Amino acid sequence: MVSAAGIGSGLDVNGIVEQLMVSERRPLAALSRQELAHTQKLSAFGQLRGALASFQTALKDLGSGSKFQALSATSSDTKVLSASAAGKAIPASYQIEVKQLAQQHKLASAGYASADDIVGSGTLTIQFGTYDSSSNSFTANAGKAAKSISIEPANNTLAGVRDAINAANAGITATIVNDGGAAGNRLVLTASDSGAASSLKIGVIDDDGNGLDGSGLSALAYDPTAAAGSGKSLSQNAAARDALLEIDGIAVTQPTNTVRNAIDGVTLNLVQANAGEKLTLAVSRDTKAVTSAVEAFVKAYNNTSGTLKSLTAFNGPGAQNGVLLGDSTARAIQVEMRNLLNASVDNGGALTTLSQIGVSFTRDGMLALDNAKLNTAIDKNFDDIAALFAKMGKTSDSLVNYSASSAKTQPGSYAVNVSQLATQGSTQGNQAAVLTVTAGVNDQLALTVDGKAVSVTLAAATYANADALAAEIQSKVNGATGTSGSVLVTQNGGVLSVASALYGSASQAKVTGGSAMASLFGAAPVVTAGVDVAGSINGVAASGSGQTLTGATGNASEGLALRIAGGALGARGNATFSHGYASRISQYLDSVLGDDGSLKTRTDGIDSSIKNLDRRQEQMEARLVQIEKRYRAQFSALDSMLSNMNNTSTFLTQQLASLPGSNQN
Repeated sequence: MVSAAGIGSGLDVNGIVEQLMVSERRPLAALSRQELAHTQKLSAFGQLRGALASFQTALKDLGSGSKFQALSATSSDTKVLSASAAGKAIPASYQIEVKQLAQQHKLASAGYASADDIVGSGTLTIQFGTYDSSSNSFTANAGKAAKSISIEPANNTLAGVRDAINAANAGITATIVNDGGAAGNRLVLTASDSGAASSLKIGVIDDDGNGLDGSGLSALAYDPTAAAGSGKSLSQNAAARDALLEIDGIAVTQPTNTVRNAIDGVTLNLVQANAGEKLTLAVSRDTKAVTSAVEAFVKAYNNTSGTLKSLTAFNGPGAQNGVLLGDSTARAIQVEMRNLLNASVDNGGALTTLSQIGVSFTRDGMLALDNAKLNTAIDKNFDDIAALFAKMGKTSDSLVNYSASSAKTQPGSYAVNVSQLATQGSTQGNQAAVLTVTAGVNDQLALTVDGKAVSVTLAAATYANADALAAEIQSKVNGATGTSGSVLVTQNGGVLSVASALYGSASQAKVTGGSAMASLFGAAPVVTAGVDVAGSINGVAASGSGQTLTGATGNASEGLALRIAGGALGARGNATFSHGYASRISQYLDSVLGDDGSLKTRTDGIDSSIKNLDRRQEQMEARLVQIEKRYRAQFSALDSMLSNMNNTSTFLTQQLASLPGSNQN
């Protein structure tokens, strides 16, 4: 037998239960609407985060200051040279003649039948310096470290030697060139750097016992002062030479074709010589770059402001309003960015507000640029525009230089006082150095440089003077430490001094022994330890490390780092630190977009609310299932009862109708 609710009684159980469940589901629908609203807010905050992140990216590019200090350098003949200008460059015009291009030193070996031919094993020592053909002397380049390269029997072929040299990063490049002859494979060695002071000298310790005979590994020996075949086995294909030029009639010599220090802030890229002819180089302020930078700032702000305005818009009753209308976090960001732009910048310059360069707010909260006013500011106060946007540090003492700051450094002007200058660790000889170095007699020197013990072997020779000897020592020591600028070796009246290139308590350059110590530095050289700079910033003792003074923790100058390059003890003027508009807004956005920023806190709260609503909906869904079951059970029971009652009624009616005397029609 098949039965269904309502069949017996005519009661619409399904319809009644469905209507009742519509009413029961109203709270669930309210929760769904709440969740949708939260989801829309979360999406809106994601949109806002993206807009703010894009704004911050643009600000960081503008916050460096370089965009607002742009200079251009224009050459009248780019086939001869091109140029660029920045930093300290001063607008001016120059007459330039390029007489000679710089050139790298190139050496070539004798020919080998194959790249797999055995050359020999031992040690190659690569050294750089200046060769004087008139006196047939070689003076080591004190600024370039010597480098020793081991050639093992396993890599003693021509190709193996090439690979070993290239792997050593010794400042030269090795290639194999085939000239087409029967024994045409030649090893070509090219100095990485151009310039007369980068001439090559290659010493050989040959495993066959003779490093001068041109046999075995000594086939790669090259001492420019030696006779061919007696320590001079390679041939010279191109001499090392400097670039020669004249700038406004002043002779300039440079080791490379990229000339960076002839004109302050200007880099010259020499392309070819134009001996006997002059070109014009014009250095000028790049006003277009400055205008573009200001326009980029205005555009970046307006893009972000437009997003905020759209998300928080009130469009009137019955209209579609912004998702974040009335949201306190979005409103706070909107207000704070505007406040930051309205506040002046205390940078010690002539420009302290955006309105002075033609940037102002319009009625709709956007920024607008008055180009005429900007052009006037560029003409009159070009150098101050950078400080209006970027994070800047200025000092009144030329030997006190701004180095860095931290997020805790507050804008302001701070007095600087120096009580101790940083010094370098050093060793000074107590007698004039002996200029003759003899192999196995006085050619070994041991030192401790910045905590590292090194030992070197000096080239046996009678040096022309103490400067040449000092250059040899510096080149070899820096080669042993692996750092080109580890030590500086100088002489005064023939007395040698070796000093660490570092400043401060970590600086050390101590001659500790070796067979050459007594003849070069005397029996009791004077060793001096380096000390850190000491002093105060803003009247509070600062932290000293090397030549850098850093503002004390907890002080307004905290994190302000100044390099004290020398000068007198005592008061050293003021250091002024400022945050320009791009810098200060970028710093504010760090606090908004960071892991513990207001956006993260707000979106985490929304996420938590959504998860809570999900849990409540799940609980309500489960409860509604039970309610529907109960309703169906109750109305099914009612349906059954009504059906029974209907059946009873029908039975009674039939029985009554059958009684005698009943009216039968």
